[in-house]
Amino acid sequence: MRRVLHLLIGLGVAVGLHGAAAAQAGLAPPVRFGILPLGGAFESRNDWDPVLADLSRALGRPVSVLSVTSYEALEQAIQRNEVDMAFLSGRMALDAVTQRRMRVVAQVTRHDGLPGYRALLLSRIAGPFNTLASLLAAPERWRLARGESRSVSGFIVPQLALFLPNQIAMETRFRSELVGTHQFTALAVANGEADAATNNTADFERFKLQFPVEAARLQVIWASDLIPHAQIVVRRDYPEAFQRQVQDFLVGYARAKGPRGDAERSHLRALHDLAGFLAADNDSLLPAAKLAYQLARQNAMAAQWVNDAARQARLQRIESGYADQLAVLRELGP
Repeated sequence: MRRVLHLLIGLGVAVGLHGAAAAQAGLAPPVRFGILPLGGAFESRNDWDPVLADLSRALGRPVSVLSVTSYEALEQAIQRNEVDMAFLSGRMALDAVTQRRMRVVAQVTRHDGLPGYRALLLSRIAGPFNTLASLLAAPERWRLARGESRSVSGFIVPQLALFLPNQIAMETRFRSELVGTHQFTALAVANGEADAATNNTADFERFKLQFPVEAARLQVIWASDLIPHAQIVVRRDYPEAFQRQVQDFLVGYARAKGPRGDAERSHLRALHDLAGFLAADNDSLLPAAKLAYQLARQNAMAAQWVNDAARQARLQRIESGYADQLAVLRELGP
């Protein structure tokens, strides 16, 4: 069994051993890597497998993969301490760092060179409306497909930057809503199951390659300002030396010349067209904390309250929570 396991690690296979089995084989327990669901769970796992196989080789220990179908499932796994490292977008990374004893070690970069991506709103080219103004004028007429409430581009930014300023709450004002991944929401509009969908530039580019026929039916009717890219977080229980080893691997990945570097760059292109990773710390989550704070304030201001004192109490809790988050981010920064 030991010979087989070492052979698998040498080949860069992400081995799904846990605790006792790994100890019996004379190996350290696997590093459990959680993947934010961007497409299907199986597709996301396949995309990450080559990179995590290389990580397994670099660490000299197995790396197992947790690929789920929803933000909620991944968050629950983190809460149950079933995840040691994870690829997370702003809000989930923020919660992992401020509530679940994790730390940012890297941030992804893309080939376009921009420091972030944009949230989008999609509609059908030949749909019942063709302009953003038509959608905003009568949201109760239209069906919306959106991301989960923890999705930065699928919910938080569209709600904060587009809908709430127009006195529209995404969860209640539309005729109906579907909730799912960015691939799911784009397909819902393309196939006539929804009239508009939240999405983002990175995932919509990928969607165009995977579903060219469906993508040709869609148009962008709104785009947000830039949103910082996703982060890689590691559980703080790991020694500093291990965290640096992970960070060094990520920062150096796909930067070498020759066949190895070419292979690594190919792996990243398949992985949502990533260009590489930059060293980062918890300060990279300050924009996510500000977005969450602004959304909470707007929701509180738009809600109905029994009296103004209740509203002010809620606003004070939001201010206090934001201050606590900032203190944690600054205290935990490497």
